[in-house]
Amino acid sequence: MRVIAFYLPQFHPIPENDRWWGKGFTEWTNVTRAKPLFPGHYQPRLPADLGFYDLRLPEVRMAQAELARDHGIHGFCYHYYWFNGKKLLDLPLREMLASGEPDFPFCLCYANENWTRRWDGLEQDILIRQEHSIENDRRFIRDILTVLRSRRYIKDNGLPLMLVYRALLFPDPATTTAIWREEAEQAGFDGLYLCRCQTFGDDTPPAAQGFDAAVEFPPHGFVIPNRPEIEVLIKKNLPSFAGNVFDYSDVARHLMIREWPDYPLFKTVMLGWDNSARSRDRAGIFHNFSFDYYERWLARVAARTIRRYLDDERLVFINAWNEWAKAPIWNPISNTGTVTSSPPTRRFGRS
Repeated sequence: MRVIAFYLPQFHPIPENDRWWGKGFTEWTNVTRAKPLFPGHYQPRLPADLGFYDLRLPEVRMAQAELARDHGIHGFCYHYYWFNGKKLLDLPLREMLASGEPDFPFCLCYANENWTRRWDGLEQDILIRQEHSIENDRRFIRDILTVLRSRRYIKDNGLPLMLVYRALLFPDPATTTAIWREEAEQAGFDGLYLCRCQTFGDDTPPAAQGFDAAVEFPPHGFVIPNRPEIEVLIKKNLPSFAGNVFDYSDVARHLMIREWPDYPLFKTVMLGWDNSARSRDRAGIFHNFSFDYYERWLARVAARTIRRYLDDERLVFINAWNEWAKAPIWNPISNTGTVTSSPPTRRFGRS
C-alpha cells in the first residue's frame, strides 16, 4: 500500500501574495496570528521538527522528504495552481524537477478554483479567477506533460496519477478529461489515471465525468453532529462567529466504517483539521484530536484498501502534510463540555 500526503506549497513568498496580503506573506503569517477561541482550543499551532521553514531552500525540501520517508509516506500530492497559463506557488515543484532533489515520489492535484480573499474558492472578493474552457484544457495538460514524464511521478497501473480538486467547476468534465487523455496519448503516454476529489458535496460517480476513480477529501462530504455548547462559548468572545465545531472522534468513527461505493474510491484520513487561523469567525474546527482515533482510522482504511485493491491501486491519502493554517496537530487539552442529547447536524463543506 502507498500512502500519499497532500502538500501545500504556500510556505514561500511570491509577488502576488505580497500584493494581496502584505510584504513577505506566507502561510506562516496566518499560523502565527491564530488565537484560541474557547477554553481548550489549541491555537496557535506552531511547528516543531522543521520550524518555520521556507520552501525556497533546498535543504528544507530535502528534510521534508526524509521526514516523510522515515515515517512511511510514499509521496506528496502537490496542490497545483494554474490560472489560464499563470502558475502560482510552483517554485518548490520547479526546483525539485530541475535539481532532481529530493528524490521522492510525487503527483499533482489541480486546484482548479478561484483564489479569493475569503479562502473559499467562491465568487466573492476574487484575487485571481479560474476560467475553464476547451482551449485552457489543452493548454493546461500540455503545460504539465513534462512534469508527468518525471521518473519520480506517481503512477497507477502504469499511468500518471492526476487529481482534480473540483471537477464540477468544468463546464463539461467529460469533455475536459477526454481532451487531457487525447493530448497525453499524442505526446506518447499510454494514458492518464484521473481522479476527482469528493469536495463541496460532489459525489458524482467518476466514470460519469470521465474520471477513473474518486478520492475522499475530508473534512468535505459527510454529515456529523456539531458541538453547539462550544459554539456558544466562542460567541461570548466573538459574537460574529458563524462557523462550526465538531468532535474529531465523530468523523473518525463515521469514515473508518463507511462502505465503499460501487466505483473506484481511494480513502483519505485527516488529522485535527482547524482552519480558524485563516477563517476566524467562519472556521470549521474539529476539536479533541486523538492519536488513538487517527491510528485506528488509518489502520482500518489501510487494511480495507489492501483487501479491496491489488498492487498499484492500493492508495491511501492523508490530509495533509503541511496545512498548518487548517492544521494537523495534537490537542493536549481535553474539552470538558458535553454534547446535548439531540445535537443539530450540519454538512461541513468548504475548507
